Amino acid sequence: MIFLLLTILLNTYIFVLLKVFQRLKVDALQTIVVNYWTCVVTGSIFEGGLSISPGSVHQPWFVWALLLGAGFITVFNLMACCTKTDGITATTVTNKLSLVIPVIVSLFIYHEQSSVLKIAGILLSFPAVYMTVKQPKEEGKNGSLLWLVLLFVLSGLLDTFVKYAERNYLTTPASQASFTSHMFAVAGAIGTLIVLIRLAMGKSKLAWKSLWLGICLGIPNYFSIYVFIRMLHSDFLPSSASIPANNIGTVVVSTAAAILLFREKVTPLRVTGLILSVVSILLIAFS
Repeated sequence: MIFLLLTILLNTYIFVLLKVFQRLKVDALQTIVVNYWTCVVTGSIFEGGLSISPGSVHQPWFVWALLLGAGFITVFNLMACCTKTDGITATTVTNKLSLVIPVIVSLFIYHEQSSVLKIAGILLSFPAVYMTVKQPKEEGKNGSLLWLVLLFVLSGLLDTFVKYAERNYLTTPASQASFTSHMFAVAGAIGTLIVLIRLAMGKSKLAWKSLWLGICLGIPNYFSIYVFIRMLHSDFLPSSASIPANNIGTVVVSTAAAILLFREKVTPLRVTGLILSVVSILLIAFS
């Protein structure tokens, strides 16, 4: 229970920071890259020593750290692209509803138990998430459906592969912490390369405020992934229930934070979505 609550709270904190960054008009890519390296430093401190070493390549989870690190930076850039072309509402809905992919994998490949309550809760999560994040139509947003479909698939596969790595290789808290650090190091290395290319081509300029903002983001971001893996490894809920509960819970708390802190509009549709989200979580939890 504690890992699920911590994951939701950490993800909400990251959401609030990203909203603040949006208002400050910072270079998002540079901030995210600094965030990734901050995650590596945070992981090293948390583990009591440098978490990256040449011997890591012999770890059975190393290939998955490479794959997921590349996946994180890819999904980030894809989300940025979709936000510009399709709007933040469509992007958020697509990203959160990708929970259907790891849920299907958990039910049909890992043979986790299902029940009428769990299935009802999962099905209810789709309209709940949509109504909660739905905003008035954003002008000038008419992007390609292809990018949203790609975001849906990649976001769902990320959660699925994290679950696979946790299930097969990450059996101890030490391996879970080290895996998280390596995953962020890969994402940071790829992101650094992209930033250097953009700087060399004159498409962006070095923004020093991205440094401290990235640090503020990186510390909670490391623990959000570490705690997420601990949540999947715990016996509180199977992944077919914990992943939907995490996604829906993050939407609920983040929306509440947006309404309270950023004075976002409270509409009947959003209130209905929040109520359905709570019902969905309860159905999944009590299944």
